Amino acid sequence: MAKRKKPEDRPDDSPENGNESEDSFGLPDIEYKPLDESKDKVTEDSPSKEEESVASVQPQREEEKYVYTPPDEEKSSAPLIIGLVIGAVIIVAGFLIYNYVYKPAQEKERKELADRKAEQDAIDKRDREARLAREKEEARQKAIADSIAIANAKPQIATIETLSERTRRYYVVITAGIDDDLVMDYAKKLSKEGVGTKIIPPFGKTKFYRLAIADHETYALAQSNADAVKEKYGSEVWVVRY
Repeated sequence: MAKRKKPEDRPDDSPENGNESEDSFGLPDIEYKPLDESKDKVTEDSPSKEEESVASVQPQREEEKYVYTPPDEEKSSAPLIIGLVIGAVIIVAGFLIYNYVYKPAQEKERKELADRKAEQDAIDKRDREARLAREKEEARQKAIADSIAIANAKPQIATIETLSERTRRYYVVITAGIDDDLVMDYAKKLSKEGVGTKIIPPFGKTKFYRLAIADHETYALAQSNADAVKEKYGSEVWVVRY
């Protein structure tokens, strides 16, 4: 590139002088100033502002460490509400099941047990009454059979016994009298018919002699025998414990 000559080096060929440079080609003159070498040197040696900015930012970015912090998420109350609803449903269902299913079933079962017990008690009572009636009838039939057998048997002399001490047994008494001779006469009559007798002497507050035709260990047996012989010896037959 051709350097322009300094104004002082060019000939005085300005228009005012009537001369015109051949190299100007008709363009205005440009003032030429030499560059400041020291400034250029400083400029060349010193980094630009952009480079300084990049250089200052680079270490800072290297020193900073990026740490990701997740944003705080708001805890949802849906699980708690669902749990409360489920708990309430379970409680209500349990209450309904207890009051309308379990409790009525228990009441029904209790009533059925009570009905069965009452029915069984009634059956047991009927069986007991029937058994007692059967035993009483059997004792009566036996007494009648014994009486018939005695009546049909060949008469023989039976024994007459006068009791001297108490035996704690139950006696079937057919008659009583204040005179022991009258009681003995009746005993002898029965002895000839084959009926054994026992004479009970007066004891306690009574002064009568009693004539018994049988004795038993229990009152029930003695009473059954007494009922059976009333037809033969009269309705005044009774039981005495001696």
